[in-house]
Amino acid sequence: MASAADRRLFWTTAGAVVAADLVTKLLAESLLARHLPVQVIGDYVQLRLVYNQCAAFGLCLGAYSRWIFFGLAIVALVVLRSMVVSARPGDRFRLLALALVCAGAVGNVIDRIRSAQGVVDFVDVGIGGARWPTFNVADSAITVGAIALAVSLWLEGRAQERAKEAGAAQH
Repeated sequence: MASAADRRLFWTTAGAVVAADLVTKLLAESLLARHLPVQVIGDYVQLRLVYNQCAAFGLCLGAYSRWIFFGLAIVALVVLRSMVVSARPGDRFRLLALALVCAGAVGNVIDRIRSAQGVVDFVDVGIGGARWPTFNVADSAITVGAIALAVSLWLEGRAQERAKEAGAAQH
């Protein structure tokens, strides 16, 4: 990530996602404190305050889950940093994907630091009793960013294969 435009894209995106995540979590805590669901689109999309001491999909590692997942998030951020630094200049799609994943991780790390109750989740989606695990802006950013990063890596792999094939055909 060499250019100023690349750095600006990364930091603006990451900052906006962390800010949106923090603001929406604080709003959820203050407005949904009675733990009553607020229907947004009928029963399909609701706002419901939940504190998640575990990880995605309720993965728990016992009494020390908070600190274990905090440590894992820090390790993930170190790995993501190396991916950001090694991104090709001008690869805006990859930088955007990395900014989303990094910002989502930072948003959930902030929650793990600020409260022993766990990460604040508040978006509840589903039909009747079939519900997706409750999530937040950070979780959404991680999911979208991870999918975009996978697409970016896949496209890069295909381009490298084509280049090898073209090089082999010339010899």
